Amino acid sequence: MRALRRVALAAVLLALVAVGVFLTASGRQAGPEQPVAFSHKVHAGDNGIPCLYCHVHARRSAVAGIPSVQRCVGCHKITAAAKPEVQKLIGYWERKEPIPWTRVTGMPDFAYFEHWPHLRADLACQTCHGPVETMERMREAKALTMDDCVACHRKRSVSIDCVVCHR
Repeated sequence: MRALRRVALAAVLLALVAVGVFLTASGRQAGPEQPVAFSHKVHAGDNGIPCLYCHVHARRSAVAGIPSVQRCVGCHKITAAAKPEVQKLIGYWERKEPIPWTRVTGMPDFAYFEHWPHLRADLACQTCHGPVETMERMREAKALTMDDCVACHRKRSVSIDCVVCHR
């Protein structure tokens, strides 16, 4: 009887762990729901729009940033203007409201990072962000770790001195 209880308890615990792993993986797989459905697959993949066309701040800032509503409307006041998600976008523009996007990627506060040196080194955005051009909904392709950054710096003979990334 005791052995049966232990087996049942072990099975329940294993099931809970499996559910937790699944939920974690599926959350990373899908990415957060956004106020306006935006497909990087359509924009960057199917239409071949370069990342820097929309993420203009990456050239000179720590964060690539989210494009302004005006940037989006520049194309979408004509292109696909009748689609429901574009209508949501137009609504934000008409109300002069920023879209309250949910941030998908980011670095910890203790890490100093700027996109522009990485762009200058001709690193593809996909090196860190994964195959964005295949993503219907943006997701963090993989959680970046210090080991990832150090390995990349070593591979390219870039300084791994602590103060390069920790200021």
